[in-house]
Amino acid sequence: MLDIRIERTSSPKAKPADETKLGFGKIFTDHMFIMDYNPEEGWHDPRIVPYAPIPMDPACVVFHYAQECFEGMKAYRTADDTIQLFRPEKNAERMQSTHDRMCIPPIPVEDFVQAVKALVDVERDWVPHTDGASLYIRPFTIATDVGLGVHASHLYKFMIICAPSGAYYAEGINPVRIYVEDDYIRAAPGLTGFVKCGGNYAASIKAGELAEEKGFSQVLWLDGVERKYVEEVGSMNIFFKIDGKIYTAATVGTVLPGVTRRSCIELMKDWGYEVIEGKLAIKTIMEASRAGKLEEVFGTGTAAVVSPVKELVYEGESAFIGDGKIGPLTQKLYDTLTGIQWGKIEDTKGWTVPVC
Repeated sequence: MLDIRIERTSSPKAKPADETKLGFGKIFTDHMFIMDYNPEEGWHDPRIVPYAPIPMDPACVVFHYAQECFEGMKAYRTADDTIQLFRPEKNAERMQSTHDRMCIPPIPVEDFVQAVKALVDVERDWVPHTDGASLYIRPFTIATDVGLGVHASHLYKFMIICAPSGAYYAEGINPVRIYVEDDYIRAAPGLTGFVKCGGNYAASIKAGELAEEKGFSQVLWLDGVERKYVEEVGSMNIFFKIDGKIYTAATVGTVLPGVTRRSCIELMKDWGYEVIEGKLAIKTIMEASRAGKLEEVFGTGTAAVVSPVKELVYEGESAFIGDGKIGPLTQKLYDTLTGIQWGKIEDTKGWTVPVC
């Protein structure tokens, strides 16, 4: 167990007056968690301190060779004023996998969860009271060795910051238009597509900007070898309901194993759906659309929870889904997950963890 030192701020910020206008990742709380690593002491000096800039040498490894990673999760305030997390151990396990791929020393799952809970407890007054709003939590690790040369760092910082964030959809769940990208790729076998490192997101920005210029909300990535099988959408996993069956890409090296993705799969199997994790060609999806068998498409992720899709565009052809409205399965998944997260539905799965 970590012995976390707590230094509270002497000048707390004013809390947002209107929680309906929080936005996402724009406002940050009063404190942050920091823990350092060196080879002699391992991970040490866990502490919660006032939120502030951190001094760093311009030659730090993270700036030049992008040895870093992050997670995304939320804390929710229930009707009885309990603050709870959603499957935090899964984020901890995924970060361990990312650390391994990025040559960063592992952080025990229990230490990760303890650090998150400790910081959220200190910042519990920042957890929004407004329905649909939550406290977004961003754990991240950066390489802090000083020196140029491509090698794994010997020094690291693990940090956690928090941002009160509004409902992802300010006016309800609006289905989005998605552009199928067949020029740029997001990941390829042997690279880092299955972990949550910043380089993956940096590489995706160009295609995302081009898609946005054309009026699309997201990019659907195809595989990096044959460019024919669907993988992810932007920062979300994606599902297709075709003729009653559910299809999604397998997380076998190029697709991020999303916590929301896994939760949706478990729920759908409980409800009797056949969920197929494997290769699904974009042309198969377009053919299903022409045949009237493409029933629902939705993305899943921490920020949006479940995001319905109303149109896919591939090689100039549009596949329209569900008359532009959210499908019944998509709606049920959204209602169930958010119901569990905010304590409106009984958690029979043991997914929620009270902060204290």
